[in-house]
Amino acid sequence: MPEIKVTPLGAGQDVGRSCILVSIGGKNIMLDCGMHMGYNDDRRFPDFSYITQNGRLTDFLDCVIISHFHLDHCGALPFMSEMVGYDGPIYMTHPTKAICPILLEDFRKITVDKKGETNFFTSQMIKDCMKKVVPLNLHQTVQVDDELEIKAYYAGHVLGAAMVHIKVGSESVVYTGDYNMTPDRHLGAAWIDKCRPDILISESTYATTIRDSKRCRERDFLKKVHESIERGGKVLIPVFALGRAQELCILLETFWERMNLKAPIYFSTGLTEKANHYYKLFITWTNQKIRKTFVQRNMFEFKHIKAFDRSYADNPGPMVVFATPGMLHAGQSLQIFKKWAGNEKNMVIMPGYCVQGTIGHKILNGQRKLEMEGRATLDVKLQVEYMSFSAHADAKGIMQLIRMAEPRNMLLVHGEAVKMEFLKGKIEQEFSIDCYMPANGETATVTTNPSVPVDISLNLLKREMALGGPLPDPKKPRTMHGTLIMKENSLKLVSSEQALKELGLNEHQLRFTCRVQLQDPHSDNDTLHRIYTHLKSVLKGYTIQHLPDGTVMVESIVIKVSSSAEDANTKVLLLSWSYQDEDLGSFLSTLLKKGLPSGLC
Repeated sequence: MPEIKVTPLGAGQDVGRSCILVSIGGKNIMLDCGMHMGYNDDRRFPDFSYITQNGRLTDFLDCVIISHFHLDHCGALPFMSEMVGYDGPIYMTHPTKAICPILLEDFRKITVDKKGETNFFTSQMIKDCMKKVVPLNLHQTVQVDDELEIKAYYAGHVLGAAMVHIKVGSESVVYTGDYNMTPDRHLGAAWIDKCRPDILISESTYATTIRDSKRCRERDFLKKVHESIERGGKVLIPVFALGRAQELCILLETFWERMNLKAPIYFSTGLTEKANHYYKLFITWTNQKIRKTFVQRNMFEFKHIKAFDRSYADNPGPMVVFATPGMLHAGQSLQIFKKWAGNEKNMVIMPGYCVQGTIGHKILNGQRKLEMEGRATLDVKLQVEYMSFSAHADAKGIMQLIRMAEPRNMLLVHGEAVKMEFLKGKIEQEFSIDCYMPANGETATVTTNPSVPVDISLNLLKREMALGGPLPDPKKPRTMHGTLIMKENSLKLVSSEQALKELGLNEHQLRFTCRVQLQDPHSDNDTLHRIYTHLKSVLKGYTIQHLPDGTVMVESIVIKVSSSAEDANTKVLLLSWSYQDEDLGSFLSTLLKKGLPSGLC
């Protein structure tokens, strides 16, 4: 039986370093190629030696697909393609292709130029890597080669995020990347066809969470920011440059306008200016409201939000600062946090998920003394708040996607093992399908039952209905008799008459013949009449005829009687039937071998 193999090199029972290997129909596909925010050593990149110990990856991979531009999904791409070696196609959507190199360059600057790390990709490697990218449009089927095809669907989450349907022959896999099933202020909700894949590979970041109403969360967020500003405090909101940043900017912009507030709001520069440029450029990827109002007013041109300069962090008085990155593991958000951490008037609001090992994760778990670089400790006195504005699907959203796609099997990645285990149980119970959750380096093997699509001719369907049968139910199997024709790589079931006509063949009758010996002291004609009487009493609802030519017919079955040359009491019955009545012919031969009952006229 054919099988599909799925091996996570990253994001197996873990969040970060997403990289999933899929083997389907003789093809090998890499889904995402991310880095881990919680590590600064070799563990930050996926272990590519799993694919090959030495040599380039080009010989082992048919294509690489990147779901979106977050670094935990694309951060290892230049390392993989330029340093390990891969020359094949890399597929991603147009917005991801535009934004990905900007984030990679920013990440490289922080890691190499500021921290001085070696064994890292260069600016030139990022450019060379991006030359291998083939852009994808939504709902467009792309032929990677003669057998492998891929199709992208809208995933919400961030600008340009896509789920991918991968198909080889009749086998298929859907990979969600990160997705969001609820629309927000600037993006729509994820959507996919009822494509019934063999495996749906889904993220499970919030596997056990069912989020409260978004409106309540927004009200709570605005209230906390407002209270902190009123008492003269500074509010730090660590964000990634795209996604939640735009969402919360739109929220604060409208609140500041409504409340006529004067405290400044800043955004760390460079990245975000470029980010907003791309949101304007790819406006069609945003939600309907933004697309509609774009003509009168651009939602991404902010009146109250100004560019941030690092000297502003020491300014007296209240302020709100959006700074990157979102997990406080490096960069400007960490620099500001160090400056403001000692004052209890100040506040840090974490709006998204934080990976283990990051400062964000530590302070959310209540750590008040932090060990920084160079053995210095930092006392955390400011208020720490967590408000999930994360654009990941919650448990309810994951179940909703399963109902939408109707997969035959489920596989969970990008989540914590304990939470995954809980969701796995829920999925298996509710949908009666197998659910897998392999760890990194572990392979899940799913046996597939490939279905072969066949077109049925209208004449054959009409004939089936004329026989009085109910209309075919698409969800229930139905037996149909016809001739299977293969033309131009597609299969068609037609009536035998139509098949003969299309193929220019003459019809031949195939009949089966069987001899049965019977002890009966009567004449041949009397024996035949006794057989006719016996069959009339046994076979109700069948057409049985005693014909003048000395034969009995039951449907297409012909029965003849002759006496044996050696013994007149031994009758030889000849039974002949067409292949359509094979079951009835076998039944009659078995019945007549038992002999005729006494007392028959």
